[in-house]
Amino acid sequence: MHGLIFKTFQVFIEDTYGLDTWIAIAEAADLDPSEFEAMLSYEHKLLATLVRSTEQVLGKVGVQFLEDIGTYLVSHPNREGLRRLLRFGGDDFIEFLHSLDDLPGRARLAVPNLMLPEMELIEADPTHFVLNVVGNMKSFSYVMVGVMRAMADDYGALVLLDHKGCESSNLQRIEITVVETAFAEGRNFELSAAQGTSV
Repeated sequence: MHGLIFKTFQVFIEDTYGLDTWIAIAEAADLDPSEFEAMLSYEHKLLATLVRSTEQVLGKVGVQFLEDIGTYLVSHPNREGLRRLLRFGGDDFIEFLHSLDDLPGRARLAVPNLMLPEMELIEADPTHFVLNVVGNMKSFSYVMVGVMRAMADDYGALVLLDHKGCESSNLQRIEITVVETAFAEGRNFELSAAQGTSV
């Protein structure tokens, strides 16, 4: 599994809970060294170990902090580049949803060896959708719930998200209800970043 996934996990813990908490999680997971390298590859099973160790140290179930990671990826100032990439998916939240099918491919353009689970958006009607997340990285679907929740806030949309769990061994299902696309004022977004701003 790509080291960028593990490095993101590590940086989320450090930014949200502090370095001491990350050190405690790394020790609980028997990580040596305790730092991940973003461009290396790691055993896939290490992610499950990391989630269990984080549950133990934080006293939270994995679903909660995995969703928090998704929110962090969009809303934290350190992740503005990813937020911009996602906002290029459309002018409103529904257009963003329709762009999710292409997200794994766009991620590979940015980081060639980064293999994310495939996603398929099914439109039941103009306000009800199902996002199928296909692959053996089950935790990713919970991260996507956090990403979509934060993106709804970013666009100013009122959205209900319901993770339905495993449909099969490699299929996760998320139901999405868009109550209102312009419920509140969204965060400011300009097509071109200001000069000097990192993307």
